[in-house]
Amino acid sequence: MSIFLILAPYGVFASLMLVTSALLSVFAAATVCLAVILLDAARGRSVKILGAASAVLFAGIGGYLALIDPALAGSKVKLAVDTGIFTISAGSILIRYPFTLQYALESVHPETAAMPGFLRANYMITGAWTAAALLMVLSNLAMLYVPGLPIWTSLVIAFAARNSAVYFTKWYPSYRKLKHSTPPAEAVPTAH
Repeated sequence: MSIFLILAPYGVFASLMLVTSALLSVFAAATVCLAVILLDAARGRSVKILGAASAVLFAGIGGYLALIDPALAGSKVKLAVDTGIFTISAGSILIRYPFTLQYALESVHPETAAMPGFLRANYMITGAWTAAALLMVLSNLAMLYVPGLPIWTSLVIAFAARNSAVYFTKWYPSYRKLKHSTPPAEAVPTAH
């Protein structure tokens, strides 16, 4: 599945937070999570840790906003979402099943999945996403507790962290493949 569909719920959440209420934003994101899960199911794919946990995260925050504290500030809602993403990502590492592994297993040949570095590569990629989520949490905390910090600071950090994780996700498998592949015969110098 493309990174676009994986990140769609978070894009919907972030975009809607700019123009509407936090309640509508989190419920719309939860709906997109469920739509992606249904799309996966229709294609015969497994339910992903990230998608299911994100649906629960967005719905849980929406329930809290609807039933307990409808006036919760948008910046605190963003902090809750980013903390949830960090928890999901770090938790998948802690349970020894990095969330990227499900996506990778569905997109590579079984021979590739059986390679010794395959699992390690998924830990590295999930680690990059965990670091990006941690940076987003820290930028949200800075916005809440450092008076006078321009709002664009948090946006730049979040944008850079997410884009770095996307770039790393695309780059690292190619790097591993190049590093661990056998060079072509004509690339090896011969003795004369």
